[in-house]
Amino acid sequence: MATSLPPGALPERRRVPRITTREADVVAAAAAAPTLSLEQIKAQPRKPGEAAFFFFDHQFQYNAVKVLPGEYFVARERLAIMTVLGSCIAACLWDSRMRVGGMNHFMLPEGDAGDSSGRYGSYAMELLINEMMKLGARRETLQAKIFGGGQVMANFTALNVGERNARFVRDYLATERIPVVSEDVLDIYPRKVVFFPVTGKAMVKRLAHAHPEAMAPETRGNAATVVRATSGGSVDLF
Repeated sequence: MATSLPPGALPERRRVPRITTREADVVAAAAAAPTLSLEQIKAQPRKPGEAAFFFFDHQFQYNAVKVLPGEYFVARERLAIMTVLGSCIAACLWDSRMRVGGMNHFMLPEGDAGDSSGRYGSYAMELLINEMMKLGARRETLQAKIFGGGQVMANFTALNVGERNARFVRDYLATERIPVVSEDVLDIYPRKVVFFPVTGKAMVKRLAHAHPEAMAPETRGNAATVVRATSGGSVDLF
């Protein structure tokens, strides 16, 4: 039996979740971003140190590029930038206004004087920022997400490579006044990182490591826990 309403009363309306302006802007930007075929991407000329291993990723249904140690990649097209890290660091930079993003992958904080190699953080960071600025990004609107620096080998603690790398990238970004909005660094895990340069979204997966006996009992099991996905400051585990 239908419930009668008092005179003049209106039926209650069910609230429909609304997409925020920021989320709508991100969705629109992703839809409007240029999409190149894999053949078009592979045919483009590459600069020294620029990643050049392209493939179609079936998990994300995106064209993708893999960044190897010492390499970088910057884009404003609809694709995924991926890497795998141990003690190395990957910095993902994003300009929220120009919708330009990029990733590097460095192995040590600094090399010998005058050593211009993407294997070293001091050169890799400058190279990444400069290449992003060539696509219209501005230093004052950049934000960063940093990954890696894991102690992935049980007997490799004396050099503290991961800690040194993490300390370097944090200090560098603080000096450049580029805010770190998300990070997943240190600990004992290798990591797979996926970065989408148009939206600034990053995803990270902690991989099996070389010394499982050091793993706390509560962290054993499935590392594929999915957390709430948003753009900008979020990092998803996948």
